Amino acid sequence: MSEKIKVGVAYSESEKQAWLNVDLDLGATVQDAISKSGILDMFPHIDLASHKVGVFGKFCKLDARLKAGDRVEIYRAIIADPKTVKRRDMDDDDDD
Repeated sequence: MSEKIKVGVAYSESEKQAWLNVDLDLGATVQDAISKSGILDMFPHIDLASHKVGVFGKFCKLDARLKAGDRVEIYRAIIADPKTVKRRDMDDDDDD
């Protein structure tokens, strides 16, 4: 019987978020956690070839090994430069 670890898998969009806990065999990878979590069924548009992934906010590869308690995160693509959005909001305030 192999040792088990528990990890979380998280993904968030403006309308829907998911945080799923999964039990995996010791030595499991980020890919294993994502596959077992079922999150790709909930968000079928996630393409792991283009979406970045990480553990606790640090980018990693799908074959990275996990430890008990890790939080796997799937990141959305940034659609606007946060600096530009802030600047645009400030410019709108000048119209007052």
